[in-house]
Amino acid sequence: MVKLYIAKSYRKTKHSLKDCKMKEYKVESLIYYSKLTLDTNHISKSSKKEIQEKLDEYAKNGYRLASTDASNFGSALYVYLYFEKDI
Repeated sequence: MVKLYIAKSYRKTKHSLKDCKMKEYKVESLIYYSKLTLDTNHISKSSKKEIQEKLDEYAKNGYRLASTDASNFGSALYVYLYFEKDI
């Protein structure tokens, strides 16, 4: 898990510190492995519950899902969930 703290400013005619909002970012990575089956959607079916649990866990702590990404390497599927929260 990676934590990032970034100041995000909103464009206005005059910038000041009160226009900046600090955000905390977290990245959650999940790995799913393919198995020999005739069901081509077995990874998406089996991963839904775990992904929903992660979304609920972070939402309970005040985070919202900011972005997602996925990549594959060999027989593994890597899912990245990017969360943010105002601090």
